[in-house]
Amino acid sequence: MVLMEPAFAASQAERAYRLLRGEILHGALVPGERLRANDLQDRFSLGLTPIREALMRLQSEGLVAGETHRGARVSAISAREFADLMATRRAIERLCLTQAMARGDAAWEAEIVAAAHLLSRAALPDSAEDREAAALWEQRHRRFHFALVAGCGSDWQLRFWNTLADHSERYRTIRLLHRREAKAGVRDIGAEHAAIMQAVLARDGAKACDLLDAHLRATETGVARLLGLEAKEMAEAASERLSTA
Repeated sequence: MVLMEPAFAASQAERAYRLLRGEILHGALVPGERLRANDLQDRFSLGLTPIREALMRLQSEGLVAGETHRGARVSAISAREFADLMATRRAIERLCLTQAMARGDAAWEAEIVAAAHLLSRAALPDSAEDREAAALWEQRHRRFHFALVAGCGSDWQLRFWNTLADHSERYRTIRLLHRREAKAGVRDIGAEHAAIMQAVLARDGAKACDLLDAHLRATETGVARLLGLEAKEMAEAASERLSTA
């Protein structure tokens, strides 16, 4: 047996974690899907030990659910959890933004402007299969929202914000990939981002927080409309994969 050097083993575990995490957040691995270490080993061309370490790490983050004697699954989604998640995120994001606007400097403002510009140049996906475009848009969208709150001055608040953003991203991807459906309730999200940015740069705290809250609520409504049907579709997709495995 060939033993891996500690640094190499750590890098392989980190790679496995990032690959698995990315596929969960962007919908390639669907909620409720069984995660078999042997299948993931083949999928990512990585060893079993890094895969197992990644699954344990993702389980601690709530993105993977462990099952006694049955391995693990991608954590399920539900309308109830999503409502709770978004209510918590709105509260944390409002708190962080309020503090950031009181503390933020010119460098903080510059990052908001840069993030908004990059997001405005990211193409939205044309279909549910266009996951590459969805992943890029999500990356830039995440950067913009993080830029807004990054100046809050609290490491703990930002940790909580990042956890909430991770979990809400799983749900938002549903809407992003199905944005052409009437139930998604797609609006001019670019204009919403621009309005939030302008209010923040003007240091109009009340307006910025109200716009941000409305922005998050609108996304929540769109996801909730899709969630019933989409949750069923994802469960069926996971079941089909299991039956053909």
